[in-house]
Amino acid sequence: MLRRALTAALVAAPLAAPLAAQAPAGPRTIVDTVIAPGVRWRRITDPAGPWAIHVVRIDLKGGGYEMRHVRSRDSVASREKLTDMVARQKEGAAGVTVAINGDFFNLQTGENENQQVIAGEWWKGMRGSDSPYDAFAAVRTHFAVDAKGAPLMDRFVLDGAAIHATGTIPVLAVNFLPKSGPETVALFTDRVPAVPVDSARKLADAPLAAAGRRGDTALYVVAAPVGTKAGRAIAHGTAALVAYGPRAAAVAKYAVGDTIRILLRAAARRGDGPFYAPQLLIGGWPRILTGGVNVAARAAWDEGTLSSNAEARHPRSAVGFSRDSASLFLAVVDGRQAASAGMTLVELADLLKAEGAWDALNFDGGGSTTLVIKGRIVNSVSDPTGERPVGNALLVVAKPH
Repeated sequence: MLRRALTAALVAAPLAAPLAAQAPAGPRTIVDTVIAPGVRWRRITDPAGPWAIHVVRIDLKGGGYEMRHVRSRDSVASREKLTDMVARQKEGAAGVTVAINGDFFNLQTGENENQQVIAGEWWKGMRGSDSPYDAFAAVRTHFAVDAKGAPLMDRFVLDGAAIHATGTIPVLAVNFLPKSGPETVALFTDRVPAVPVDSARKLADAPLAAAGRRGDTALYVVAAPVGTKAGRAIAHGTAALVAYGPRAAAVAKYAVGDTIRILLRAAARRGDGPFYAPQLLIGGWPRILTGGVNVAARAAWDEGTLSSNAEARHPRSAVGFSRDSASLFLAVVDGRQAASAGMTLVELADLLKAEGAWDALNFDGGGSTTLVIKGRIVNSVSDPTGERPVGNALLVVAKPH
C-alpha cells in the first residue's frame, strides 16, 4: 500500500526534464503542476519503493478535451515512437496535451493484441485476445469512450452481424482471422492489405464496396462474384466479407449487386449486453480497479495474467477514471533503474485508487512505458536504447475553441 504523503509542494512551473536515474533520498515528495486548464501533472518521488511516479488528471466535465486513439503509422501492424505519433497529429506536438503508450503488441509486427476502435471505425475486432501469453483463453478488459465522450471500462467483445436477404450470419472478427474452431466469419477492410490465407477450411470471399451508413449499420454492395481463394488484395475503399468452413455456404449465395448490412457493436462482458457503438476502444491487461475495489490480485483468475508480469515489479502504464466519470487519469511508474523499482499490479491499483480513480486498466509496461506532455517525454524510460517504438497510444487533445 502506498504511504500517505509526508510532504507536498504545489508549484506552477515549466515542465521539468525527465527524472534522473539515481536512487531518491529523503522523504516522499509530491509536486503538482497545472499544465493546461483542468489538467494537473503530479510527480511523486517515494524512497519506500523506491518509486518515481507521474499521474496526470484531466477534467472531462467541461468537454474541452478529446480522447484520441492513435495507431502506429496509421497501420494495423507497425511500430512507432510515441513522440513521433504525437508530432504527426494535426495540432503538432505542442498541441497534444498528454499522451501515453497503449496496448500490448507483437514485438515483431507491432500489431496490438486486443481490439481497436479509432474515431468510430473498427480497426480490429474479435471475441477474445490475440495473445500467446494468456494463461487461458481470456476476454480482456478494454477502455472505451462512447458517442457522448464518456469513459467506459469492461471486458468488451465484438458483436457483429452481416444482414442479407437470405438471412443474418454472425461476424466474429474484423481484420483478424480466428484460427481455432470449424467455422468463422470475418470482415476485412482496407486497413489490411489482403484476405488472409487459411489452408484448413474452405472459404467464400464476398468483395464489397462501401455504400453509406444507416445509423450504426454500414451498407455495402457486393461488387464482384464471390470467390473461393484467399490472398486477394483489398483495394482502398473496399472490404471483404469472408466465411470459413460451413459458414461459407451462406456467403456463397451472395450475388453481384446485393446489399449487405454490417452491424458492428461492442458488447459488454460475455456478449449479452449492454451494447455500445464506441468512438474509441483500446485494450490492456488486466483491469486493476473495479468500482473502487483493487481487483489486481484476482487477475490470474479473471484475465489469465502471468505471475512474471502481474506479481513482479516492472515499469507500468495505466488509465483510469473517477466514480463520476468526470476525471481521467493517466499514470506511469518508472522501473528497472535505481531511481524507481517499478510496481506490481496490486501496488499500481493502490496508486490509482489513492489518486482518486474508481476504475483502472493496466496498459503495456516495461520498456514501452512512456508519458509525453506537450511533446516531451517526462518519465525515465527503461530501455537502454531509449524510447521504444510501440503499437498504439492514447492521446488527450484540447478541442478548438
